[in-house]
Amino acid sequence: MKRIFLRILAGLALLIGALVAVLGVNTLRYAPDPVREDTEVFDLGADTEQATADLSRAVQFKTISTDMQHPDFEAFLTFLQQTYPAVHDTMSREVLARKTPLYKWQGSEPDLAPILLAAHYDVVPIAPGSLDLWDHEPFAGTIADGFVWGRGTLDDKGAAIAMLTAAEHMITQGFTPKRTVYFSFGGDEEVGGLGAIAVTLHLNEQGVELDWMLDEGSFVLDKIIPGLEQPVASINLSEKGYVTLELVAKAEGGHSSMPPRVTAVGRIARAVERLQANPVPGGLSGISEEFFDALGRHFPLGQRIVFANRWLFNPLIENLLAGSPSTDAMLRTTTAPTMLTGSSKDNVLAAEASAKINFRIHPRDSIEDIVAHVRTTIDDPKVEIRYDAAASNPASPVSSAASEGYAQIKTSILDAFGPLATVPGLTIAATDARHYGKAAKDAYRINPFKITGSDLPRIHGTNERLSIENLERGINFFGALLQKQ
Repeated sequence: MKRIFLRILAGLALLIGALVAVLGVNTLRYAPDPVREDTEVFDLGADTEQATADLSRAVQFKTISTDMQHPDFEAFLTFLQQTYPAVHDTMSREVLARKTPLYKWQGSEPDLAPILLAAHYDVVPIAPGSLDLWDHEPFAGTIADGFVWGRGTLDDKGAAIAMLTAAEHMITQGFTPKRTVYFSFGGDEEVGGLGAIAVTLHLNEQGVELDWMLDEGSFVLDKIIPGLEQPVASINLSEKGYVTLELVAKAEGGHSSMPPRVTAVGRIARAVERLQANPVPGGLSGISEEFFDALGRHFPLGQRIVFANRWLFNPLIENLLAGSPSTDAMLRTTTAPTMLTGSSKDNVLAAEASAKINFRIHPRDSIEDIVAHVRTTIDDPKVEIRYDAAASNPASPVSSAASEGYAQIKTSILDAFGPLATVPGLTIAATDARHYGKAAKDAYRINPFKITGSDLPRIHGTNERLSIENLERGINFFGALLQKQ
């Protein structure tokens, strides 16, 4: 018996040793690309002080998307003409729907497929009652403490000014790209992007197929991802789709003193509870797998062992990622109940009750998949499911992380910022790239600005600002990227 027991122990020891060896070998192979620490940061040589003043001035135009008849939309376009004379002397310009200018910088080799760089200059309004919370007036363009303060600095006038500053400087230095470069500055991104749609239709009518395009949709993330000290540039390959389903239940109504066992409100509440308790299935596959596989290589050793051996730890990884709203949104289509309606009086039974559920659709899912999931999950034929197809859109196609365009964006980020992690990612909100991408082989999303966790609530919130250092990095990024064309 003792001999058998020793053999069992020896066998277990061999198994454990083999497991440790496999884990170790996989972890050694699971490493990021080597980075040259001595790489010099690229400096285009543009006038950052002037660019700072230009961004300050740009913020002062109240191009609020909910008031598109405001004269500041037209005034902003005039400001661009006056501020970037070399751009306007060199490039052709057409102003399309929603005051969206499309610039064309003709390349020296017309056989090369063109690219498009995009930003938008419309901004969201200031939340009612929040004005006193701003450190500086939101449309003053105040320059203070190393920042330009005001609505639109991060989203997205900062990117537009960085692009035009880089192009203006390069033109004055005699540079001409080999391939044609388009620039589009959307006038209504915050309210649907009809301007970007018009640009896409225009390019299609002209027979233009873009090799790739770049828009907002991500940043260089500094200490935002838990457990990761190294900044990460997430170059996003796709963005989620959008659909809001309305659940409707009807009943006879009447006085609340004699309610049925299940009221219309109760039926809707039960349906909402079931949807929240049973989210759309997700997991580490497709673009989600690409993102976390690339990201995991940059974690400290303990976490890297886990990501390197997903064959063993995958259920644990998915469970941990699903525990945080930000990472869970990368794994699946999200379910967000946002609006409820019922009776207009507290002692009257509702004849009709409804709930609106907003879904941000992962590229693995379709709108039809989401409707089917909702129907199966609520399991109640007395709840009607409605949605507005015109106000919905599927997730955008997933672009390639192996293309020349992706490589150029990646190396330009490294040129401007120095050593950091770069990963392919997924934009969980909506941008104009979903429209521009219909005229391009690939569509990518990143703004070349480094942000921390404290910057996230500033986007569409109070005290929006962009550091002068970030503005300079953005100019250098676009300069490096344009030099590659």
